[in-house]
Amino acid sequence: MEKIKVGISIGDINGIGPEIVIKTLSDAAILNYCTPIIYAQAKVISFYKRGVGAHDFNFNVTDSAADAAPRKANVINCWEEEVKIEPGQNNEVGGKYAFLSLERATSDLLAGQIDALVTAPINKENIQNEDFKFPGHTEYLQERDGAANSLMFLVSEKMRVGVVTGHIPVSQISQAITTEKILAKIKLMAASLKNDFWIRKPKVAVLGLNPHAGDNGLIGEEEQHIITPAIEEARALGILAMGPYPADGFFANGAYTKFDAVLAMYHDQGLIPFKQVAFESGVNFTAGLSFVRTSPDHGTAYDIAGKNEASEASFREALFSAIHIVKNRRENAVLNENPLQFSKLSRDRD
Repeated sequence: MEKIKVGISIGDINGIGPEIVIKTLSDAAILNYCTPIIYAQAKVISFYKRGVGAHDFNFNVTDSAADAAPRKANVINCWEEEVKIEPGQNNEVGGKYAFLSLERATSDLLAGQIDALVTAPINKENIQNEDFKFPGHTEYLQERDGAANSLMFLVSEKMRVGVVTGHIPVSQISQAITTEKILAKIKLMAASLKNDFWIRKPKVAVLGLNPHAGDNGLIGEEEQHIITPAIEEARALGILAMGPYPADGFFANGAYTKFDAVLAMYHDQGLIPFKQVAFESGVNFTAGLSFVRTSPDHGTAYDIAGKNEASEASFREALFSAIHIVKNRRENAVLNENPLQFSKLSRDRD
């Protein structure tokens, strides 16, 4: 059976993206599980290969994902011109080529030439152009996919956290939260836990927005009038959603360990505790799309770019998570075609 083809967008070429990609793929054992295809330029990969001293890392240059060599790392040249590589510099060059890589990889993903996409870090400011007017990967990929909704889902063995509102200013959070939006995110999260992570009866914790989850309306009414109705609607649909919980105590006392995932109201409410427990092992997964996309849970790290100091741990986890989710989705598709097999396989997994 043909191995899963995993596309890798290189991210900002002046950040740590190329370094962590090369370090990850230098482990030849990974080639037993997938055929990696890097969307970048061979000269950029060679530059960073020398920088990290990855003498055993070899790659095949190919014109298309369809012609990717098995048991090798592959590189597709997304541009031909000479590029000035300046590790650690935040400039237009890094943004321009990050976009060219992402654009080509996404097109191949939508065309079915690759099975999953792992995105190396971009700089959300310098990548902006006429074709990329988004606050991040998640929103861009959702639009390219034509999906009505998506969920930024941070996952690790220790914790899974999704967010209702993503990359928006704090001043806009309360206006952006609605019962309909929260319910949609709960449904996405529950569906992903079942289909992507094979959790048969997922338990979802929903956090409050205000301190102490509003203290029964004393510190805000969003919990009573917006969040609780969403939880009740989710439960009416058969989803085991509970809350709203005060965020500080919920994470401090370890209550998150009793749930399969946590839905936070905004970015930092969920990502701060997540990164506290899973910074090097955490993965950003975009749930709700027709394809699988993951990324490491960190940014471009200009301060250490080009110094051979970057850890590839999170990127490696992102790569294996993508492979795992693709396999789970394929297995689900087979079971949906032959539901009589589902009961036995589910018992075997329990």
